Amino acid sequence: MTKDAIARLLNAEGELPLADDLVRAAAAWFDYLTHERAASPASVASYERDLRQFLEFLARDLGHPPCLADLARIDVKVVRRFLAARRRKRIASRSLARTVSALRTFYRWLEATGKVSNRALTQVAMPRLPHTVPKPLTVDKAAALVSDEAQADDWIDARDVAVMLLLYGAGLRISEALSLLRRDAPIPGRDVLRIVGKGGKERLVPVLPVTQRAVERYLAHCPYPLTPETPLFVGAKGGPLSPRIIQLRIARMRDELSLPETATPHALRHSFATHLLAAGADLRQIQELLGHASLSTTQVYTEVDRERILAVYDKAHPRA
Repeated sequence: MTKDAIARLLNAEGELPLADDLVRAAAAWFDYLTHERAASPASVASYERDLRQFLEFLARDLGHPPCLADLARIDVKVVRRFLAARRRKRIASRSLARTVSALRTFYRWLEATGKVSNRALTQVAMPRLPHTVPKPLTVDKAAALVSDEAQADDWIDARDVAVMLLLYGAGLRISEALSLLRRDAPIPGRDVLRIVGKGGKERLVPVLPVTQRAVERYLAHCPYPLTPETPLFVGAKGGPLSPRIIQLRIARMRDELSLPETATPHALRHSFATHLLAAGADLRQIQELLGHASLSTTQVYTEVDRERILAVYDKAHPRA
């Protein structure tokens, strides 16, 4: 992973020249993230992308390949110019906030390892994030999207339905569903999945019988031999299935099913949580099923289900 990350760091969008000491520091940081913090490959790739964007800007701003000494010298003005440059590319506040967080993590590691000490990033306020509420599908729309009717022997259709049922029926993130191996396949007889989510947090997730049957049907028609260590879900050519394929599948179904523009793979996970809450599930249980580290993250679904909560309040409160 480290060699690939460094190769991308040095050759993204044209060659990015960096001083040797900075290349070695970046390599050591990626190793730290991967092996000591046990960050997921997706998280490491995100950190790599954020660092690359910052170093690309710094190379242009300085007019020479940046080195560790340059990282020690940057001030608040440089950081603000970087953020302003990103905003001119119409980068959303949420993405900017993630980038600042990643760079702060990098600088904390540089300081902890005695390479660089610079607090400029901590003196810059995080971009203000708009308050957003998850946009789930209605029960009927979600059911229509994951319907397994008329799938027949088309293995591509069977695969896509199985993936979407894992998102809606088990609340998985698309990355979690596509990281499952063949040995993990939730077929009849295996009604629980052990999922490793963000931050290496493990959770047990029950799998509905309809999802088990969908996965079994997909495996029965998949034309490629799958060994226990290969990805459970594969693409048309037999390689690991890209999340983009599922995104495009749902996008094609929007017009057919009159779905809103907010219908995405992640909307199925939102729908899972919202529909459980509406059916009376406990917020703590939903937190565990989703793998949220903090209950405050899960509480956002109470805003989606505000009407039901108000109805319960009106019915239950003695002075209502």
